[in-house]
Amino acid sequence: MKKVYFKAIDSYLKTEEINQVTKLLLNSLIEGENIVLEKYIPLKVHFGEKGNNTFIESKNFEGIFKYFKEREIKSAFMETNVLYRGQRTTSENHIKLAMEHGFTQLPIIIADGDHGEDYEEVEINKKNFKKCKIGKEIAKQKQIMVISHFKGHALAGFGGAIKQLAMGCASRGGKLAQHANSIPKISYFKCKGCGACAKNCPEKAIVIESKAKINKDKCVGCAACMTTCNFGAVSNGWLASLSKNFNERLAEYAYGAAKGKNNIYITFAFNITRNCDCHGHSMKPVAKDIGIFAATDPVAIDQACLDVLDKNNGRTVFRRGRYTLEYAEKIGLGSKQYKLIEI
Repeated sequence: MKKVYFKAIDSYLKTEEINQVTKLLLNSLIEGENIVLEKYIPLKVHFGEKGNNTFIESKNFEGIFKYFKEREIKSAFMETNVLYRGQRTTSENHIKLAMEHGFTQLPIIIADGDHGEDYEEVEINKKNFKKCKIGKEIAKQKQIMVISHFKGHALAGFGGAIKQLAMGCASRGGKLAQHANSIPKISYFKCKGCGACAKNCPEKAIVIESKAKINKDKCVGCAACMTTCNFGAVSNGWLASLSKNFNERLAEYAYGAAKGKNNIYITFAFNITRNCDCHGHSMKPVAKDIGIFAATDPVAIDQACLDVLDKNNGRTVFRRGRYTLEYAEKIGLGSKQYKLIEI
């Protein structure tokens, strides 16, 4: 049975206590599980979209920084560019926003390149995917500290360690593959035939006649064309994400991102909003602050977060998305069975 270490903290405003507890949890987890630490361990984080104010700020990671410094472990903030159009679509703007949001303590690495073109195909041979497109800098790591913000999500139902692995570690093409068909769509009416998408396509899969057209045989689903179009003519099939199949795709990509790695998972259950940190506006919490969780199993830590959330609030807060855990356990990503160790 997997162990999940937990410390209850009733307010996100208790920054000093959060940092003390995080360091204590790390020490308990690493000693309790006899984890061998690499000399370089990047932190997989989420910088929060512009306008969002409920993401987990890096001032809450000081306990982690101190723990690493004492053990001479080097690190960096690591993230991938998003699929949609926004401030985190290209590396330059993404890094700029991250620094504006206070992520200045470590170097910032966008793992899948400027437009999502830098990725490794990780073989998993599962039901929905044979291979997963994982950001290159993430794929090559032996060990990552996956820092997650536990909250809701419009499609996944909830977001935690599994989603941070799946969407957070995938290249733009991998994100598109999880959401829908891996081939983007070009609107005939919106396309101006300017050629920007064709110029920036790494596979030369787009041709310009009077309008842009995608050669499906050449397209690798990197979705770089979505970020370079200035007219919103390139899109994906979001409706395909609403099926149960989306949960399976999410779990499979999480499996691909974690494959071969000795990861550490830290989840902050504060500012528990209905939607995720990709929403660029203020949101109100839908549940009480819980505390911090630590584990080596992404399935177990997500299950623990849901269980403690339901217990604390006396109701089921996030009903959707629980099938993700069942399927993730089925394919070998982790276990829903855990022992909660309260610090």
